[in-house]
Amino acid sequence: MSTEENVFKALASPVRREILFHLRRGELSAGDIAAKFDIAAPTISRHLGVLKGADLVAERRDGNRILYAAAQDQIAATLTDFLGAVCPTQQVQRRKTTRKERR
Repeated sequence: MSTEENVFKALASPVRREILFHLRRGELSAGDIAAKFDIAAPTISRHLGVLKGADLVAERRDGNRILYAAAQDQIAATLTDFLGAVCPTQQVQRRKTTRKERR
C-alpha cells in the first residue's frame, strides 16, 4: 500500500481524525488521549498504531510513557500533493489570491 493510501485510510476514521485534532497543540500520552474518548484504551492503541503506520503521528519515550505528536508536515505534504494532482487550477488560483491578500 502506498503512503498516500495509508494516509487516507488512516484519515477515514472519525476517531483517528479526532486524535489528530487533540494532538494539534502538542504531545499527549496514550492515556491522555484515551481519557478524551468513551472507548477502551486498547482500541485507542490500535488507532494510534494505524496513525503511526501512516506516519501521521510520531512517538517518543519519556521514562515509562510514550508520548505521541501529530506529524503535521506529513499530513500537509500528503494532502497538498493529492490536491495538486486532483485540482491543480485551484491551487494556482489560491496562490494568486493569497499573494493579492498579502499586498
